[in-house]
Amino acid sequence: MKPAARVQAAIEILDRVIDAARDQGAPADRIVAEWAKANRYAGSKDRRAVRELVYDAIRQCGPVPQSGRAAMLLLAKRDGSIGALFDGSPYGPKPIQPDEPIAKPGIAASWLTKRLSAADVKGAEGRALMGRAPLDVRVNTLKAERDSIELPLAGEPLAAPNALRFEAGTPVDQWDAFREGRIEVQDHGSQLACLAAAAKPGETVIDLCAGAGGKTLALAAAMDNRGRLIASDTDKRRLSQLPPRVERAGVAVVEQRLLDPGRELEALGDLAGAADCVLIDAPCSGVGTWRRKPEAKWRLTPDRLAKFAETQDYLLDLGARLVKPGGRLVFVTCSMLDEEGADRFAAFLERHDGWRADAPELPLGSARGQGIRLSPFHDGTDGFFVARAHLPC
Repeated sequence: MKPAARVQAAIEILDRVIDAARDQGAPADRIVAEWAKANRYAGSKDRRAVRELVYDAIRQCGPVPQSGRAAMLLLAKRDGSIGALFDGSPYGPKPIQPDEPIAKPGIAASWLTKRLSAADVKGAEGRALMGRAPLDVRVNTLKAERDSIELPLAGEPLAAPNALRFEAGTPVDQWDAFREGRIEVQDHGSQLACLAAAAKPGETVIDLCAGAGGKTLALAAAMDNRGRLIASDTDKRRLSQLPPRVERAGVAVVEQRLLDPGRELEALGDLAGAADCVLIDAPCSGVGTWRRKPEAKWRLTPDRLAKFAETQDYLLDLGARLVKPGGRLVFVTCSMLDEEGADRFAAFLERHDGWRADAPELPLGSARGQGIRLSPFHDGTDGFFVARAHLPC
């Protein structure tokens, strides 16, 4: 593909990404993958270049742009070499016209930028959300040790005891260590959040919102495959991804439970007041993961944000019913917004007089409310809020 054709392809993909964001459709990475599959004439360098154009444009835009062309024009405004490719050549974009709509720059829509600013996510902190994330892995201590594992590339040891970092795009899923379950892809911040659970061998631990099980596997390793670990979720599709991961990792203590939304205790009733630890990795806006999914900023609305907060309150109340006296509740969201973090945890403590905040000691992060915030700018992780509460005996 010629450079101008790459720009036009990126414009057409951006049109689909914009439509999907407005309609809560497919994520950008799937749309890019579908384009690559449908255009096999594009070589690997072409596919990589088009993908980079798409994501660079998304990162530059604040609110949802009018079109893919408007988004690309913003990128062209900042990079003259791209602007020169709007030359009307075959398969390339038409020449730029006077007064053509250009997308507005920024981190996000104005209403969301204000919410972020209120949570002290502004300036360099805010811009870091639009950076590019590295690739982190967790060495599975059920099968290997970080200090002695042999990998095709030497990763950078991180603060979490089993974390290694590689450049984005490193094909770790093709390594024997991955296929044999000696490593798992997991963001450094997610690994630190699991440390907050302080799961121990022999305990009863509930991963209430297990999803595909990334944190479940980390908890199982911390428990040294001893005890009882319940992985539950209301999403059947995501939970179905856990069994092959469990087998690959050599995990033997996981029990899966599919929950019915609003009727979770029907499946968890036997665990009421019995858990040493309940980890709630609650559904949220995902602001902290924008480095990986930058178009997610276009999907968020004030109403959706309010619904996330309601769900988080509900899950905190549910989790509290499952913890035994002397146990702990760990609340995690991959968000930088206080209304999905510090505010939710503070509201939980107000509703439950017997519970006490018990801030975990993590090697990274800064205090936020009665919990800890991890951020791309300060900690090099995805953005997380992590808090822990203790129920006295």
